[in-house]
Amino acid sequence: MFNRENEDWKNYLNDEDKKILAEILTSTRKYSCAYSKADDVKVAQLWTALIEIKKDLNEIKNVLGKVEAPFKAIVQIGEEEKRKTIEKIVSEIIRPSDEETQKATKALVESLMKF
Repeated sequence: MFNRENEDWKNYLNDEDKKILAEILTSTRKYSCAYSKADDVKVAQLWTALIEIKKDLNEIKNVLGKVEAPFKAIVQIGEEEKRKTIEKIVSEIIRPSDEETQKATKALVESLMKF
């Protein structure tokens, strides 16, 4: 089934994964002077691939960090508006007049905020 002399393991990857692997290997070429001097070139090339992947991950984290604060602010504003709307609708329907009804209304609002 698998003839080591004639078959390359990469042939068993799907096309998308082959492209990804090619991109990773291409990105490691800039380290060829370093990994070519290693005792085990293949392992050293894998380490340089990890360096590139870690750089990509750090870049993604950096971008997400910049987006996170504004996104949280948007979510917070949305939650505040949601609470105001629920309170208004519930108050219009129930029209709490005494303290007990007001407590029940607040509990209902809190319950609805979970959705």
